[in-house]
Amino acid sequence: MIDITKLHAGDVIYLDEIVYTARDQAHARLASLLDEGKELPVDFSNSFIYYAGPTPTMPNGRIGSIGPTTSSRMDKFIEYMPALKIKGMIGKGPRDEHVRECCKKYGIVYLVATGGAGALLAKRIKSVQEVAFQDLGCEAIRKLEVEHFPVIVAYDIYGNSVFEK
Repeated sequence: MIDITKLHAGDVIYLDEIVYTARDQAHARLASLLDEGKELPVDFSNSFIYYAGPTPTMPNGRIGSIGPTTSSRMDKFIEYMPALKIKGMIGKGPRDEHVRECCKKYGIVYLVATGGAGALLAKRIKSVQEVAFQDLGCEAIRKLEVEHFPVIVAYDIYGNSVFEK
């Protein structure tokens, strides 16, 4: 388990954690549930949200390609992240300055995975379970158990950014 207080922008780390996939449509639904004061379908506490929508599972039962999607599309949902009690988010590319400020304010990290390497990243998935919003297809929320999943700390909890180094 990663201690995010020890992470700094630019660190290369390997996650052995629980990670949940969630993209645009899942974020919108989670935001609506929170706005309505309803219970969330998943306990995200102390986990990471990965902005990814995997391709269909392969015949051998392993998950298909699972590369990161552009994170800036989820910027509008940043104020909902503290309610999820997550450690951080995983995606690709820089985000709005407000996101970096929120990472510092709420003690959440933003990690980046290598875009275009979804097939290789899929090899780091030990198990996968669809846990919410199954009707969204590839955008359903999946619980992933990852092992030695490579990421770079883009925004740390101290307000630093890898994009400024």
